[in-house]
Amino acid sequence: MPITSSAKKALRVSRRKRVINLVRKTALSRALKQFKKLVAEKKAAEATAFFSKLQKEIDKSAKRGIIKKNNASRKKSRFSAMLRKIS
Repeated sequence: MPITSSAKKALRVSRRKRVINLVRKTALSRALKQFKKLVAEKKAAEATAFFSKLQKEIDKSAKRGIIKKNNASRKKSRFSAMLRKIS
């Protein structure tokens, strides 16, 4: 347990940030799963419509440090390749 007041504050802040980051991380994983499901079912029109939302979610996650920049770029590239394959 933290003893100094600054350590206590740091603990409060890190707990708050952890909750926020978990919410963002689950939102990203849900979007990824939904897109993969649409691709697996070969629903090209719906997947194309959803792709912009997916890119936005990936970019937000990269911006806020949930995933790294290169990881975000790789995900977008691979998902666009999946989309081209079923289109």
